[in-house]
Amino acid sequence: MELHPQTITKEGKNEFVVLPFAEYQALTELMYDYEDLKDLREAKENSKGKNSIPLEQVITEIGL
Repeated sequence: MELHPQTITKEGKNEFVVLPFAEYQALTELMYDYEDLKDLREAKENSKGKNSIPLEQVITEIGL
């Protein structure tokens, strides 16, 4: 992804960054995806050594 930031300075120091809205949205999606992946990895780590339920059984139990 190519970003096109514009920097706003205050008293000679970088104060803010402005991005085109589409780039902001894309970055936000990436952050949410990263958080979801982090949660999945944590859940996987926490489930090590525990019994799992076969997908077919889950599908039957929820009525799909």
